[in-house]
Amino acid sequence: MSQNLILWGVGTSRTVRAHWAMHELELNYDCRPILPRSGETKTPEYTKLNPRQKIPLLQDGSFIIGESAAIVTYLSRTYSTPDNSLVPDDPAGFARWLEWCFFIVSELDSTSLYVMRRHGTNQGLAHIYGAAPGVVKKAGEYFRQQLRHVEVSLADGRRFLMGDRFTSADILLTTCLVWAVEYGVGVCDNALPYLARVTSRPAYTKSAAVNAAPI
Repeated sequence: MSQNLILWGVGTSRTVRAHWAMHELELNYDCRPILPRSGETKTPEYTKLNPRQKIPLLQDGSFIIGESAAIVTYLSRTYSTPDNSLVPDDPAGFARWLEWCFFIVSELDSTSLYVMRRHGTNQGLAHIYGAAPGVVKKAGEYFRQQLRHVEVSLADGRRFLMGDRFTSADILLTTCLVWAVEYGVGVCDNALPYLARVTSRPAYTKSAAVNAAPI
């Protein structure tokens, strides 16, 4: 693919993932800073690109892909180099990386944190999906239970999920950890130095700045 990259979407824990991968891979791209639930994802122009009317969305020339984890995976597989790679290239390492990605997206994000966002009165979407304090409480408890997998893995002193190598699985996990801290869910103790280490990366700082919602 050519590096004619356009990334649609800012302002969420999911859009920052795509921006972060772009900056880690040192890619040049155009940012279209549209926001969710603002009407900007429902314009005829955007709906033609993405009938789901969701962000983020990546255009790479004529190729178009949505879903934050899929975008990060695509960028990792397409634009990683031997000197700057976000994904393992050996079969076992790739499978382990994929396991982490599926776990983070399904168990930490959609099953836990996004449930809290949809139904929590302090998270902004209860007016759309309905407030459900009991559901929010259980989702937070489930997140903490599932975070044991992260706690056990980091207990051996590894710098990143895959060992000494930063990968896009760390991008997915970090956005969930930041999200959890913002929601007051709390994270395991050994995730705190990990979180501080990963969020100090220059690419994260740059992506967070780009992802900030326009005022």
